[in-house]
Amino acid sequence: MALRILLLLFISIAFVQAHEAEHKDREISIRKDIDIFGKQVDKEVTTVNKLKNMFSEGKVSGQLRSMYVGYDQKENTAEDTYATALGGTFKYELAEFNGFNAGIAFVTSHDIAFATGDAAKQNSELSSVRGNYTELSEAYINYKNAGFNLRLGRQLIDTPLADADDSLMVPNTFEAYILIYDLDKITLTLGNIQEWQGASTGLGYFEDGLKRKSSWVKTGNRGTYLAGIEYDNLFEVNAWYYDISQKENATKASYIDIGKHTGESDIRFHSSVQYLHQSKNDTSDIQADILGALIEFVAYSAGFNISYNKSKKYNAKRSFTGMGGGTLYTNMDTMKLDTITEDREAESFVLGLVYHSNNWNFLYAYGDFEGKENSLGEKVHMTEQNIAFEYTFNEELIVAGIYVIQNDKLNLVNTANDFEKLQVMVKYNF
Repeated sequence: MALRILLLLFISIAFVQAHEAEHKDREISIRKDIDIFGKQVDKEVTTVNKLKNMFSEGKVSGQLRSMYVGYDQKENTAEDTYATALGGTFKYELAEFNGFNAGIAFVTSHDIAFATGDAAKQNSELSSVRGNYTELSEAYINYKNAGFNLRLGRQLIDTPLADADDSLMVPNTFEAYILIYDLDKITLTLGNIQEWQGASTGLGYFEDGLKRKSSWVKTGNRGTYLAGIEYDNLFEVNAWYYDISQKENATKASYIDIGKHTGESDIRFHSSVQYLHQSKNDTSDIQADILGALIEFVAYSAGFNISYNKSKKYNAKRSFTGMGGGTLYTNMDTMKLDTITEDREAESFVLGLVYHSNNWNFLYAYGDFEGKENSLGEKVHMTEQNIAFEYTFNEELIVAGIYVIQNDKLNLVNTANDFEKLQVMVKYNF
């Protein structure tokens, strides 16, 4: 297994040369920190004064990406799975003329046969059960005027309950109509999401391995309406509303978080609280009230954070992560509170440590997820550890990896919730 990983790295580096990692002082969860490892950097759009120059001044950008993901299952009857893939995103964006421009992007991922498991040993997360995936992931028209920005078509979105969740080979993208208005310290967002595709939707296949008619999944007969307001001044405030019409996940969801930064550039303190309400709907089993809190202290190159979420019990009801990685503070690489909220009160606690040294970044997180008795008297208690690293070679190339250990604490024998996962990624932005 280790030989496959090393060989993958050598193959990938043969295609690449450099990357500059984007870091924030604070991320909303461990999962969001991990997503940044794979984030693609778009080139700045050029403004032109002649229509014909929209094409000649258009820009090509993208990302070459290689990844290995392997699972070591502890359950006796479960197969270990692994896969190694090569692919990336390739984008062309027109220059801007009189506020208008457009963009198109393809995403592709292909398993490397000799470094991927056969049949039941294949990990289908990277390139689907077929071992390959190619899709027109973005195709949009954009109009900008002062603080207004209107984007129509397939695009990337980053909101609490709909986001790219770019931690594997294929990020989520959305067929949507999004209007954003920036007012100094306030940003307003309105939109409707019709469909989405990506690693979170199964890459064109149902769970049983049968191919869907389309790689894109509808978000309901009238889509998903969303509205958001973001304020950043003395406090950070984010408030969002979603009307999701997808039958199995139908709900009206309200989300808010309020945060505060203090301190200087070398020593900083951040605190934040969040609340998610998802209302009952007769066509689905979604209903939830989830509270959360996060505190973080950063001193020079090191950071320490603690986060907590608690979900109220609703009989035969569950919470909905959303279309992507979710927004809860305690979300980790694999485990999320949503996994255990059905028909029970549940809570999660995560302790995180981060360290930066020259071109290196390190992350360690320990999460404890516990659910009280449901209507059948069943409890849940699981833990997860994330150990991650990131190394920046130069302005384009980055290598990142994460090792995950998940344990089922209540069962005397190993279950599907007992496993170890290793993920290594090499990416090149161009």
